[in-house]
Amino acid sequence: MLRQDSQADVPLFDEDEQDSKNKPKIQHPLASFFHLFFRLSAVLVYLLCEFISSSFIACMVTIILLLSCDFWTVKNVTGRLLVGLRWWNQVDENGKSHWVFESRKANSKKVVSSSESRIFWLGLIVCPVLWVVFVFSTLISFKIKWLAVVIMGVVLQWANLYGYVRCKVGAGTNLRNMATNYLGLQLFKQAMSKGP
Repeated sequence: MLRQDSQADVPLFDEDEQDSKNKPKIQHPLASFFHLFFRLSAVLVYLLCEFISSSFIACMVTIILLLSCDFWTVKNVTGRLLVGLRWWNQVDENGKSHWVFESRKANSKKVVSSSESRIFWLGLIVCPVLWVVFVFSTLISFKIKWLAVVIMGVVLQWANLYGYVRCKVGAGTNLRNMATNYLGLQLFKQAMSKGP
């Protein structure tokens, strides 16, 4: 796996941008809109499809088209514009697959807006969690015909989330070790703060 450029100027939630007084909060309103539009539309169509249409096929195709448009938009447009991250797979001349995770260069003149960064990361995190909830609710309610649709939602949403988290934390970093170390550190801090 390859890692290109530096991640120094790609803020997450609470990191403030510099010179925020001179720049508008949302520099890419169209990208921000479509980042949320396809995601929320797919969720709304899934939730309301039984009221909108009696055709399961029409609802399924609409949801999958919205999810596909969302996957393409987030992967190819909004990740690059809103937070300066992108990822892709390339195959070399030997037929070996390489995943490339890239972030904007630290010395880049383009500064990421903290508002756009929040929109990007909240949309990227909340929607996959919703699709996981839909998987469990589908299983619990025995609506097995919807299982393929919600699994497609989980796969497409989590693929983008995984790709962008790898871009942010680094391709060489083992995410499981990072999460374990973070949780261990938090438990240690909590144990030390209680004291005897």
